[in-house]
Amino acid sequence: MKTSKVDKKTYYRGVAMVPYDLLKEVTIAMIAVLGFVLLLSAVLSSPDVPSVTLQSWSKADPVDFLTTATGELGGSTLVATYGPPYNSGSAAVQSWGPLAPQSWAGVHVPVNAPNDFVLEPLTQATVGDTGLASALSTYRAASGDQQQKWLTNYTTGLGNATVATDGTVNVPSGDYGPVSVLMDRMLTLARSGGLDALLLTSNHFYQTDFTRPLLFLDDGGYIADLATQQKLIGSDWGVMNETGRYPGQAWLWLYTMWYQIPPFNSDTGFLGISTANTDLAVVGVMLLLTALLLLVPFIPGLRDIPRWIPIHRLIWRRHYADMRRQAAADGRAAP
Repeated sequence: MKTSKVDKKTYYRGVAMVPYDLLKEVTIAMIAVLGFVLLLSAVLSSPDVPSVTLQSWSKADPVDFLTTATGELGGSTLVATYGPPYNSGSAAVQSWGPLAPQSWAGVHVPVNAPNDFVLEPLTQATVGDTGLASALSTYRAASGDQQQKWLTNYTTGLGNATVATDGTVNVPSGDYGPVSVLMDRMLTLARSGGLDALLLTSNHFYQTDFTRPLLFLDDGGYIADLATQQKLIGSDWGVMNETGRYPGQAWLWLYTMWYQIPPFNSDTGFLGISTANTDLAVVGVMLLLTALLLLVPFIPGLRDIPRWIPIHRLIWRRHYADMRRQAAADGRAAP
């Protein structure tokens, strides 16, 4: 049998045809999709909030910066007395009965707040600044009691300080010794961005260890205020949130939930669990729940729940109906 050959024109005879520009259609579709994506990005995207640095802090709230720097120099901040892994203090050491893993680990990220945050950076900035070098020598030569007297007076003075239009902080006159010079240079160093760089200095080729700048920031009130404004603090389930209106890390709900309920958020506590050791207790609870999840196939009773409450049979009801029909056809007992 011979197959007849029909040309294209004959094949499409009588079929209405219209011109079609594929490239034009693709271009229009791409522009429409791009516009839709940009619109959703503008409405739903997470804002690009600038990183908080010592430089931005010292410019936005210089009084809080100087108050924190004075506390670091006096060794009275949380980080200065934190405990392991930073130092031998005890302000933030957590334990539960005989369990004290924080103490067991010891100091392995040593931080000396007065030296690391204030004295050492200022020492590196003394090049060409004889006034700063003299103030450092005077401060180091003074007794501990005299240093604390200067620091206490200066901290009190900061309570009545004013900020000039150029960002300088004017502290009322008082017996501050060399502390006023040290703090003035500290503010200048921070505002220039030099303090951020000096606190990042390490023996590694890549300077990516932000431990010291972050600890310094955490001792102040500025970053805490920003976190409160963005609903990122613990009482707002902050670990789950994102800046702006964009959804955050919803899968962390179980972890942060424990911080919102007693005894984890209670000062009095229960069974030795309270706000004093919340982090340790929450980690312990999560480890216990993870172990239970892994051991479900081996725990009598727990592993039998699917047989007692056969929800899976409801979900896969068509599959089990087919199995029953097949069993009936073969003369077997239905599963």
